[in-house]
Amino acid sequence: MSAKSETVTAMNTALNRRGLLAATAATGLTLAPVNFARAEDRPGPAPDGPHRTRTVRGTLPVGSPDYVYLPVEVPRGVAEFAVSYTYGKPPVPPGAQGNALDIGLFDERGTDLGGRGFRGWSGGARTSFLVRSDAATPGYLPGPVRPGTWHIALAPYTVAPEGLPYEVTVTLRFGEAAPAPAPVYPPERTKGRGRAWYRGDCHVHSVHSDGRRTPAEVAAAARAAGLDFINSSEHNTSSAHAAWEGLWGDDLLILTGEEITTRNGHVLAVGTDPGVFVDWRYRARDHRFGRYAHQVRRAGGLVVPAHPHATCIGCNWKFGLAEADAVEVWNGPWTPDDEVALAEWDNALVASVRNADDGPGRWLPAMGNSDAHREPDRLGHPQTVVLAESLSRRAVLAGIRAGRSYLAESAALTLSFAATDGRGRHAGIGERLRAAADAPVTLRLEVSGAAADCTVRLVTDQGVLLTTPLPSAGAGVVEWRTTPAHAAYVRAEVRHAPAVPGLPGAFAALTNPVFLDAEAGTSG
Repeated sequence: MSAKSETVTAMNTALNRRGLLAATAATGLTLAPVNFARAEDRPGPAPDGPHRTRTVRGTLPVGSPDYVYLPVEVPRGVAEFAVSYTYGKPPVPPGAQGNALDIGLFDERGTDLGGRGFRGWSGGARTSFLVRSDAATPGYLPGPVRPGTWHIALAPYTVAPEGLPYEVTVTLRFGEAAPAPAPVYPPERTKGRGRAWYRGDCHVHSVHSDGRRTPAEVAAAARAAGLDFINSSEHNTSSAHAAWEGLWGDDLLILTGEEITTRNGHVLAVGTDPGVFVDWRYRARDHRFGRYAHQVRRAGGLVVPAHPHATCIGCNWKFGLAEADAVEVWNGPWTPDDEVALAEWDNALVASVRNADDGPGRWLPAMGNSDAHREPDRLGHPQTVVLAESLSRRAVLAGIRAGRSYLAESAALTLSFAATDGRGRHAGIGERLRAAADAPVTLRLEVSGAAADCTVRLVTDQGVLLTTPLPSAGAGVVEWRTTPAHAAYVRAEVRHAPAVPGLPGAFAALTNPVFLDAEAGTSG
């Protein structure tokens, strides 16, 4: 008997409105299941092997739940689960959103939030995928195709006024499963230079989500950019964790993580244990983010909200910063939303020093990452330069968490920034200098490798208190004096000349603050 193809209709009309509203409250809806023949009824040989195919068609209306699950009953004897899909993209009136439909897969272990059933996610990056025991499409996890109810996750990102018509085709191929290779993950440390400043980019994408570079091309671009470490941060999948074999070395540490891409903002999981997947299917109103932030930290990683004021739909960060370990204030080429993120971060710094009498407050370090997806995106523009005890996962994350870091537009730019008092006490970036409230403190910034048009700004909790060109083209030393009574912290900016008169120029570099703590019992 030849391979058989059948068509079924999941929804002939728009979803029942009452049912839709009920489903929306749970941010999910389950459709009627797709059934395949029993194993003993499977077809005989065909040109591409024994297989069965089913096609499902339907339409999602405006207001659909975030996630619509299509169950697929998988019989025994299946070696490969393959899916392809299409959807309509009709023209829309000005100001209305068109159709965008993401897709992913959960196996027979279910779709529970944070459960074990996740098998992959490609969002809107590809129109087909497959999984089998020995291989999977990038974005998906290889492994056995066990019998039971699998679920294809359809995620209507935006829906046009007339609805979103879709067609999903599922093909099950029968046969013996090939042996599954053991995953090989990057090592947690590499040679490095001992205690040193290490350059990294913790927000990069490859073909395992919506990037266009292979992992090998990402690694090559990182080396070309002069980076010492990168973080694998694909959208809503851990599939790339095992894709770096042979790409690390004495000169490059590869951390594993994820860009957790919710409908209310994106957050980086930086340096989690290899193989760890963090769920993303919730909004701020669901009060679930804390659970997954804790999961990131249990897996040894950092929680870093990404591009918190980006203007793309669903990109603006709405979960607050209480669970964050750092925040990405500079994402790719400098844009106005980065300026807003910087201002919000600076406001948070002020809030952290308001109650100085009660001891130092918690503060969030700033990070800068490229979010590079494809050419001509530049890895390492910007980069986070971290003072770490070694080039290891633990040491790099400790440096980021402590704020012992600055951000730079390229590896050509180097700076140092520190405070000293009259008694010889010293504090560097991310550190605290305790002195009498009225004691003179000298801030010293050294810059090299900047462009000739750059200007230095020193910023305190009061605002910008010094603006001066670099003493020589692209390099030089700037010193400024203050007291702990006058400045609770000082941070440095190196900016290019303004592109628009009256507005600040794009960043060349930015430091985390040096804190100046007034000693108890002193006055200013």
